Amino acid sequence: MNPTRRTVLLAGAGAAAALFPALPAAAAPKAAAALQPYASYWYPDSLPSGTPGTGITWRSLRTWRAADDTDLAFNAASVPLAARFTPPPPNPTARSGQARIQSLVSFGPTSSNPSQGAATADYYAFGHWAYVDELVFWGGSSGEGLILAPNAPVVDAAHRHGVPVLGNVFLPPAAYGGQLQWTRDLVRMDSAGRYPLAAQLVAVAAAYGFDGWFVNAETGGGDSALGAAMLGFLRELKSLAAARGQRVTWYDSMTVNGSVSWQGALNSRNQAFFEAADDMFVDFRWTPDSLTASGQLARQLGRSRYELWAGVDVEANGWNTAENWDAIVPTDRAHLTSIGLYRPEWTRNQLPATRTPEDFHAADDRFWSGRSLDPSRPDATDTWRAPAVSVADRSTVTSVPFASVFNTGHGLRWYEQGAVTSDAPWNHLGLQDRLPSRRWVVRTEGQRPAVGFDFADAWRGGSSVLVEGELDAPAELDVYATRLPLTGDTVVELTHRTDAGAVKVELAVATAGSSAYTYFPVNAAGTWQTSTVRLSGLTGTVRGLGVRLTATDGPVKWRLGGLAVRDSVGAPGAPTGFRVTAASGGDLRLAWNPAPGDVRHCTLHRVLPDGTRRFLGGTCQRAYFLSGLRPEPGERAARFELRAVGELYTSSAPVTLTHTW
Repeated sequence: MNPTRRTVLLAGAGAAAALFPALPAAAAPKAAAALQPYASYWYPDSLPSGTPGTGITWRSLRTWRAADDTDLAFNAASVPLAARFTPPPPNPTARSGQARIQSLVSFGPTSSNPSQGAATADYYAFGHWAYVDELVFWGGSSGEGLILAPNAPVVDAAHRHGVPVLGNVFLPPAAYGGQLQWTRDLVRMDSAGRYPLAAQLVAVAAAYGFDGWFVNAETGGGDSALGAAMLGFLRELKSLAAARGQRVTWYDSMTVNGSVSWQGALNSRNQAFFEAADDMFVDFRWTPDSLTASGQLARQLGRSRYELWAGVDVEANGWNTAENWDAIVPTDRAHLTSIGLYRPEWTRNQLPATRTPEDFHAADDRFWSGRSLDPSRPDATDTWRAPAVSVADRSTVTSVPFASVFNTGHGLRWYEQGAVTSDAPWNHLGLQDRLPSRRWVVRTEGQRPAVGFDFADAWRGGSSVLVEGELDAPAELDVYATRLPLTGDTVVELTHRTDAGAVKVELAVATAGSSAYTYFPVNAAGTWQTSTVRLSGLTGTVRGLGVRLTATDGPVKWRLGGLAVRDSVGAPGAPTGFRVTAASGGDLRLAWNPAPGDVRHCTLHRVLPDGTRRFLGGTCQRAYFLSGLRPEPGERAARFELRAVGELYTSSAPVTLTHTW
């Protein structure tokens, strides 16, 4: 097995432990299209000597201004951070109110990371948000930039599930090209005794719509004066961030005397930094004793022990990582600290280059739910203590209307009402639905069917839920934990299809005060159909939605394409001001004014000369980039249609735009 980047560096530098984002690709990236927007990254102030590599732009955070940021419209998230609730856990070992999970993920390279997805389905389309309390948009390198702002699709998907997202401030070790000058730039005071870059970081997060910063200061050679400056900077960053509803996480690296020395604990050498931040990532060198002492010290400081993330490095081995889980999340007593997962995108990266979206989601389910693939039935022999075993899941499904087409944020094609409207692979995490939090809880007295996201067909978007197996006894699938108020007009719409066998389908609804589902029969068919179920006889609050499948002729292959809960049907108004803001050959930048009403996202289609509509993309932003367009035979101008899409996937009337070739 190839050693990780972190292992290689540690061996070469003789360091004890550290966090290191991905290096730039060995091969120079392709020259960026003139109009292609990318996720933003900066140096604090001074730039490296020499010239940047191909596709890399060196920028100073000190000189950044929102008004001058030509890519801001593409990078600013638009989905507000949703409130979450914790339903009763599906297994007795999962706890609420104790350990939380911070996930440090590199979704792409520091440079040349597209702002709004790309034309490939091969992407870390993470969906197990229910177990995560904080996501760090990991990255940074000495040759590209040290400060990363998360791109909008990641933030929008996380916010839809109630998860805050932090940008990353990475001051690398000298062995990784770090320069102490960059640390000094970051913490430099102005003549008024303020820290200008603290204000800049807060301004960036506010403009881009994410939730704060992870500060990782690992450049050695500092002294007590630099340590004092870093502490002053961190305190001001936290104060300014709190005023804007933002958060700050400190990494256990620099100590109060300005040197870099990873403690693997909360102690006197880093306590002041912890007190100045919202929480701290404890380096991987922790021991059971050091975590116990750290939790005790946190309590003495009037802080929660769960504001300490005990680092677990899964970059190299994923669920094969050997870890002393009882030192963090013991099963027989209260959890000691929270968990900091470093690079769980291993679930994608460890797969062969021929990987499919199904391969990725199967691996991700294994990582987050455990070997049993069912959070309600953990495998006691599994040495990997999956998050679902220890941490209670959360949900944001609390208001009507609610709808999901089980879109994971990537796909091999794009579907609309069961028809393919684009045969191009794609990813855009901002289009991801609120996904089922418990993947996959199945209750049956017989053989458990296989359940997972499938990309061979869909009702809308790129994926559906496929249930496949003998079904020698009725099988009950939990789909959503909810807190949805019921009225006399509430109905549930279930869009589904039977691909093989014959099956009796029932909508399962749990309400407040009930310990079991109430079942409503729906008609099954071999084509996509939407069954509308009025919840007659039920009152109060819908606490859970599922399906019960009973085979009448097996084996069965059944597909769930959509689920909606509504009291009425409405559509958003249409966007206005649809326009081209820049053009270069077949590349276009488009913009529009927001549509009135409750808008989930906007979709963009091209109307071909024969009148057919081809899906080009969708976004939660008010700007979109199209690349590589070409005229159709005999076409003098391209015609585009833009629609606003509501929570129930109803669309506005189209607004059109014509672009002459």
